[in-house]
Amino acid sequence: MSAVALLREIADVGRDRRRGGYSRHAFDGADAELRTWFVEQAERRALSVETDRNGNIWAWWGMPGPGAVVTGSHLDSVPGGGAFDGPLGVVSALHAMETLHTEGFRPTRPLAVVMFAEEEGGRFGVPCLGSRLLTGSLDADQARALRGPDGVTLAEAASRSGLDPARFGRDVPALSRIGTFVELHVEQGRGLIDLDSPVAVGSTVIPHGRWRFSFRGQGNHAGATLMEGRRDPMLPAASLVTTARRIASGVAGARATVGRLVPRPGGTNVIASTVDVWLDARVTGDDRTRSMVDAIADAARQAASEEGCEVTIAEESYAGGVTFDPVLRKRLAGLLPEVPELPTGAGHDAAILAEHVPASMLYVRNPTGISHAPEEFAEDADVEHGARALTEVLRNFST
Repeated sequence: MSAVALLREIADVGRDRRRGGYSRHAFDGADAELRTWFVEQAERRALSVETDRNGNIWAWWGMPGPGAVVTGSHLDSVPGGGAFDGPLGVVSALHAMETLHTEGFRPTRPLAVVMFAEEEGGRFGVPCLGSRLLTGSLDADQARALRGPDGVTLAEAASRSGLDPARFGRDVPALSRIGTFVELHVEQGRGLIDLDSPVAVGSTVIPHGRWRFSFRGQGNHAGATLMEGRRDPMLPAASLVTTARRIASGVAGARATVGRLVPRPGGTNVIASTVDVWLDARVTGDDRTRSMVDAIADAARQAASEEGCEVTIAEESYAGGVTFDPVLRKRLAGLLPEVPELPTGAGHDAAILAEHVPASMLYVRNPTGISHAPEEFAEDADVEHGARALTEVLRNFST
């Protein structure tokens, strides 16, 4: 079955009728349906399936063992996300396995497809949750205590899905099996549009992190409280949105985004008591990223003080810059002639694994240049081009 056809099979799972696009989050109903679908697809291809201690699902061709060639991605999404971010890598991997099997290929190294849990952090706030737990870059106790917008903790949600959260944490046996990891992903920008190429090899990922700013003031009545008597946390929160944009605009190559703001109690005629604001910040160079966030934080403290409010700032996740394995990149370039290399500002499971195993990425052109939104897209011809490229990579790497 083609990669395009496999994408169509899951096209109705997790559709978000309110926001548009898809909302598929860890251990919700859509996630459960997609997990079942992935297992069924793997078993149809005679792959043996196992779920690891952190909720990642592995589908193996041959006996699991060291030196394995592993590919895959994720099936979850951001709220209101597109159809390709994550699923494209999973369906391309399944298609590649089927193609190689049909051709009578016999790998000399173990081959596997992995579906990582909660890559986007759409429910529990930490991106690449499954791969961070696998590698030990996220503390298991911290992970278990993560809480979604509905108040449910990761531990509670995982338990309801049949996992034992007490087993969360660095998985040395699973990690030691990976000899090479290659993730295919839709491009999340317009680099391949400008390069006029359907596929690229990943080169680098810039540092990125998420910070929560919690502003505290005095809740009160919107009609009965005079303007001069207010301590309204919404004002410094609003200032943070514009300040982040202003500061980032003055730093070459920087990105700073406020994509989520939650006032409490949230009434229309109520001055909020607290406002939580999440900042996503990315700049080439670890020191530059933190310096930019420090400048934004200083401005937030000043704005809070001027309104008679307080602010606490918590770093929820951070990933330093990644340069993908140069040997792998050279091999990929040799297998895929005239395919360019491409840096990215987006984070991926491959970037988390790259600190522990040889890893790289393939990107497939997105003609809209838009991602994390319903307009995210890939042409059928480019999808199949990417799937063929991944097939050749797996054939070569596992021989």
